[in-house]
Amino acid sequence: MNIPSELKYTKDHEWIKIDGDTAIVGITDFAQGELGDIVYVDVDTLDDTVEEGEVFGSVEAVKTVSDLFMPLTGEVIEFNEALEDDPELVNTDPYGKGWMIKIAISDSEQIEDLLDAEAYQNLIKG
Repeated sequence: MNIPSELKYTKDHEWIKIDGDTAIVGITDFAQGELGDIVYVDVDTLDDTVEEGEVFGSVEAVKTVSDLFMPLTGEVIEFNEALEDDPELVNTDPYGKGWMIKIAISDSEQIEDLLDAEAYQNLIKG
């Protein structure tokens, strides 16, 4: 299981990479493994401000559809358009080419509520 230590995580299995006032968001290696083969990523919140914990999109796998939850309040400023043609990038490279959105962070204090790699690993171990 790949859980990069430089990232932050949510209890809903999103990862977030903070870079100043912006952040990149995707789903974890654990999440993509649980979902199986991903066939479609839908993000209809581009240019919208989405509150922490609200749905910013969904990911469709062969067997299920799962909501994607915003890890921090912010404006969705970019969608990874490579996922339109290659949604399986989420399966093959969840922390790299399989990223989903970039956000402009509205409330940096919320970062403190995110999980570090060790806490996330403990979460998925149950």
